[in-house]
Amino acid sequence: QVQLVESGGGLVQAGGSLRLSCAASGRTFSNYAMGWFRQAPGKEREFVAVIRWSGANSGYADSVKGRFTISRDNAKNTVYLQMNSLKPEDTAVYYCARSIRSAYNLEGDNYWGQGTQVTVSS
Repeated sequence: QVQLVESGGGLVQAGGSLRLSCAASGRTFSNYAMGWFRQAPGKEREFVAVIRWSGANSGYADSVKGRFTISRDNAKNTVYLQMNSLKPEDTAVYYCARSIRSAYNLEGDNYWGQGTQVTVSS
């Protein structure tokens, strides 16, 4: 069973930065796409960023493009989300995800972490 453990959330002022980490169990970490989703109060979970198995390609939601950067270290079984120029509307629980089958996207079934709270004050 794959386990994903997020860390790095917290409270930050608007314009600040945070770095989220997600440590994954399992020896085949490098074979699969990884990424981040978020869910704000009263809203549905939404896609934030994805990175392919090799780390060579990534994709972002329009709302975070240019401010957030996703990366992965396959030797450490860890994926990161560097969040800069944070806005109050970025406030949400951030969830790490690993595709169950795909090396390229998170559009199918995924494993999920428990989530980490990010709160951006104005």
